[in-house]
Amino acid sequence: MCGIAGFCDLKKNYLSQRQRWNSVIEEMCQILRHRGGDQEGGYLREHIGLSHSRLSIRDVEGGIQPMIRRRDEHEYAIVYNGELYNTEELKGLLSGCTYSTTTDTEVLLCGYMEHGVDFFAKLNGIYAAAIWDDALERLILVRDRAGVKPLFYALRDGELIFGSEPKALFQHPAVRPEADLESFREIFGIGPARTSGCGVFKGVRELEPGQFAIYDREGFRTAFYWRLQAAPHQEDYRETVARTAFLVRDAVERQMVSDVPVCSFLSGGVDSSIITALAAGFLGERGGRLNTFSFDFTGNAQYFQSNAFQPEQDRRYVEIMLSAHPELKHTFLECGEERLAQLLDEAVEAKDLPGMADVDASLLYFCRLVKEHNKVALTGECADEIFGGYPWFYRKELTEGEGFPWSRNMETRNMLLAEDVRRELDLENYALERYRESVRQTPYLPGESEAVRRRRELAWLNLRWFMQTLLDRMDRASMYSGLEARVPFADHRIIEYLYNVPWEMKYREGEEKALLRDACGSLLPPELLHRKKSPYPKTYSPVYQELVTRRFLALLEDPNAPIRPLIDQERARQFAAAPAELGKPWFGQLMAGPQLMAYLIQVNLWMERFHLSV
Repeated sequence: MCGIAGFCDLKKNYLSQRQRWNSVIEEMCQILRHRGGDQEGGYLREHIGLSHSRLSIRDVEGGIQPMIRRRDEHEYAIVYNGELYNTEELKGLLSGCTYSTTTDTEVLLCGYMEHGVDFFAKLNGIYAAAIWDDALERLILVRDRAGVKPLFYALRDGELIFGSEPKALFQHPAVRPEADLESFREIFGIGPARTSGCGVFKGVRELEPGQFAIYDREGFRTAFYWRLQAAPHQEDYRETVARTAFLVRDAVERQMVSDVPVCSFLSGGVDSSIITALAAGFLGERGGRLNTFSFDFTGNAQYFQSNAFQPEQDRRYVEIMLSAHPELKHTFLECGEERLAQLLDEAVEAKDLPGMADVDASLLYFCRLVKEHNKVALTGECADEIFGGYPWFYRKELTEGEGFPWSRNMETRNMLLAEDVRRELDLENYALERYRESVRQTPYLPGESEAVRRRRELAWLNLRWFMQTLLDRMDRASMYSGLEARVPFADHRIIEYLYNVPWEMKYREGEEKALLRDACGSLLPPELLHRKKSPYPKTYSPVYQELVTRRFLALLEDPNAPIRPLIDQERARQFAAAPAELGKPWFGQLMAGPQLMAYLIQVNLWMERFHLSV
């Protein structure tokens, strides 16, 4: 993985101020250095500047970027962040290319030179790229189908500025961080999720999953090279199980490609255990041994409280997997409460936005520890969104009614805001309109029943919103330490296939993700196969709550805290006195009372970091 950034203006001549614009390229590169500090490169021509910070995974010596190729006296240049998992197959489609490296970057560039933007539909992978086409005088931006890799952009007076993270855009003199009413509606009404394509900062957008953009003398325009489609499912259950097993196995095998060792995250859940078992098998065939890592919090066994969302702890199941697979080289990682509270600041720096509070902060810490051992990790992310693992897929009180099912509790979002702020932001209507916009985009088949249509809506909402939030979190947390996190379940073939599998095949005999369990059950110990879903761990320690509460109260006392005018001081103090009373999550399954205070601390940090005012 890497960090990419750049700028383009067909009416400017950047070479007339070469030193100035080379400095901007260098600043963009440096601000993204955490995404890949192995090599750095820049490219400046009359109308274009490109920046690249590389994490060397494929062809460590030869894959330097920006990569440049020439044809018919014209230059083509690419900066690329990602991995293509069908590189060898793509080479077979290209007749006019002679390769000087073994990188997927070169294949992507050559594919574009031969087929143009039509080549994107042939890719299997996670990627964000910018391609300068000197022959047609245009810049192309493209993002992978699932939205695993980010790509933000802004237009300023006809100039296009882009980067892997918003902070890269702010190194350009024409873009400064600003917030408007929509920014705060996103932060308080939608966050830590984001509306697709919204960069939260005023005037900052993000290329949507499966989308590409063309910037040329006709202006800037976007189009989708891939959209999820509704289609009839004509296979019986046995055939569906077999097809699912093949797709999962093939996705993992493809994603083992690397010139550096690959590890896996092993939580003890069904999803990560399937990925680990497959990866260990493929690596074992080559004589290798898989590193695995699990995460928890210091003293969590003492304070853990079983609940509907998190019925039991993970460690016992990790140990069951290790007994079944003694070839695994496992490391248990832990994070203490004080370190977790401190990392709230760094999590905002990594993401450029407030996030999932201690969930983001802990993942940031764990990824840093994993990076000491490996550069590439496989994760079990996205299986719940694709196979229907969350309670809001099958619990009636969550599947019915309007609004995002993981974020129905709008009163909690409003309760600490000042009364005038609540009226001005009108969060309930803002969130409801975003929800309705998404539902209207759901791919259906003609004549489907209301129940089937609702199942499609739930699947669509999870793919479009909740999965994007977790992928965003994983990218920033991992790449902040230069760790490449791969997501086999987000293979677009799995997404396409499972979207059209009937709900009755995914949820059988009262068990969520039954199809996945049946498809991959032979890989797992029997004690683990039917384990109830348990989300990413969070700390239950009262020490963490005390630390967050103390910091939140200090923020309320600080007259210079930028968030202070937005908060109802009296209600905030009352809440801080008993945050545990808010036991029901207000976002997802993990964010309750302490996380609400931590989130507001992060909002304040965000406003401070970028000098944002109300």
